[in-house]
Amino acid sequence: MSSGKKMWSAALLATAVLAVTAACGSGSGGESADGKVKLRFSYWGSDARQKMTEEAIKKFEAKNPNIDIEGEFSDWASYYETLSTKVAASDAPDVITLEIRGLREYADRGTLADLASKVNTADIDAKVLASGAIDGKQYAIPTGVNAFSLLVNPSLVEGSGQKLPDDSTWTWDDYVDLASKITAKGGGKVTGTQLSWNPAYLQIYAAQKGESFYQGNKLGVSPQTIKDWWAIMQNLIKTKGAPDAAKSSEIGATSIDQSLLGTNTGAMGMWWSNQLGAAAKASGKDLDLLRMPKIQGATTGGMFLQPAMFYTASSKSEHAAEAAKFIDFMINDPEAGQIILSDRGLPASSKVLAAVKDKLPDADKKTLAFLDKVKGELADPPAAPPKGSSATEDILTRYSEEVMFGRMTPDDAAQKFITEVNASIAG
Repeated sequence: MSSGKKMWSAALLATAVLAVTAACGSGSGGESADGKVKLRFSYWGSDARQKMTEEAIKKFEAKNPNIDIEGEFSDWASYYETLSTKVAASDAPDVITLEIRGLREYADRGTLADLASKVNTADIDAKVLASGAIDGKQYAIPTGVNAFSLLVNPSLVEGSGQKLPDDSTWTWDDYVDLASKITAKGGGKVTGTQLSWNPAYLQIYAAQKGESFYQGNKLGVSPQTIKDWWAIMQNLIKTKGAPDAAKSSEIGATSIDQSLLGTNTGAMGMWWSNQLGAAAKASGKDLDLLRMPKIQGATTGGMFLQPAMFYTASSKSEHAAEAAKFIDFMINDPEAGQIILSDRGLPASSKVLAAVKDKLPDADKKTLAFLDKVKGELADPPAAPPKGSSATEDILTRYSEEVMFGRMTPDDAAQKFITEVNASIAG
């Protein structure tokens, strides 16, 4: 996910939460000094996302002069820590942005309101909408859709004397080979690709082996699959197709605009498809999307459609109707869509997508064309994962780095990763 630049220290966060709690005492927005309804809206992202969101908020306020929206923006790294602290202090924002892996956790806490029939969802694909439902209640409305994909800079690939792959047939061995050749011809200035620890990558690879990422409240990925997945990364490091462990760890903690692809020092990388625009803007180059490579002989590519994020409402909001009205605006109003475009995924509302598709930047038009091309291959959006799964990425990153640095064997790391994730999601 894209990240901003603001970081809250624990002390500042605690002070802010205590101050807001003391001032409101209600766990929601309340009223402004002029008698208007005040709603608090939490979200994460880049500076660019903050700017466009504030513009959309102003548009909503102009149409609803009795409602003030107070945006509570943070960078990705601190978002859930900040949100968790507010929820624990009975100070949840009225409208909360969540991603799918945090959805069940907050729904099970009783934090979220059921939005069924409160927000117009007639123009959202039923399978996409279902990903925001838990136990028959529509706790979350998807903002837009995307797919975890491989992003590529064609000019750097071709500048190294290589050709873009046929992504309908290429394998992981082809990927490693291409990356290593790009580095070899890069003159020390260009690396083939960078490593990714995103669970979506492992989920795609596991699906190619016929395995589900989760099976109920247990991890469904086998130790052998995890070890084989790490072997791809080890081969990339060994062949210099990707940076060494130290550099990979360093750049893995940065946003996409600071990535190898974003700084024109790497030809490929894996991100969500809605991040193509941010990468293209950072690099100043024309970038493309490719299907993920496949295991030789795999009957499925493993890629899947997923909501980029969701809008949810606090179950304790004093202004539930107004919160639902704001969510409806952000999802269904073409004017909001023309501001936000594909920043939160290609719009989930088919009417909004139709209204904005001709106005999308070139990179977003590429994203739309790519998803249209591969939609018949994509698995349905997954259901919300088990409670506690929001910790999976951090756990996966930690053990992946242990293996890449050679501090732990793949056998030991795979077993410990599975044990730790299963403990986290046991419920």
